[in-house]
Amino acid sequence: MNHELTRLIPGLRRFAYSLTGSMPEADDLLQGTFERLLRREVPDGVELDRWAFRVCRNLWIDECRARKVRQNAAEQPELSEGQIVDGERATTSQIELGQVDDAMAKLPEDQRHIISLVAIQGMSYQDVSDTLDIPKGTVMSRLARARAALSTSLNIASARTPS
Repeated sequence: MNHELTRLIPGLRRFAYSLTGSMPEADDLLQGTFERLLRREVPDGVELDRWAFRVCRNLWIDECRARKVRQNAAEQPELSEGQIVDGERATTSQIELGQVDDAMAKLPEDQRHIISLVAIQGMSYQDVSDTLDIPKGTVMSRLARARAALSTSLNIASARTPS
């Protein structure tokens, strides 16, 4: 199984980056994903690729929820008295990585996940449907909306950029 996991590294790293928007956070997410994959058995009847992407996505969702809890605690002085708020983490989410990254960041999370799996990972609509546990029609409609939004955003950005 270790050889199979090794071949997943590039694709999972790109997927993690598409979720986080930051290479350091993507690498942390990738590490957490592989720790979880190595500790557990692949569920019966599930392909390793799909399971790995689902684990990665679920870890990211867990991290987002945990950040909300930490942010709420930081905003309530009675809960965070004497603690220092980590400003570096807040600024890393604002790193500018180019027009495509900016356009991707503007997409709703569900659309960003779909376009990342289809366009970057090359998964079929059915594979994405199985991985994210959503209907194939939902994959197709979210992908169409994501592509339209990216096209609009990139056309606007290129119109602003002098030739």
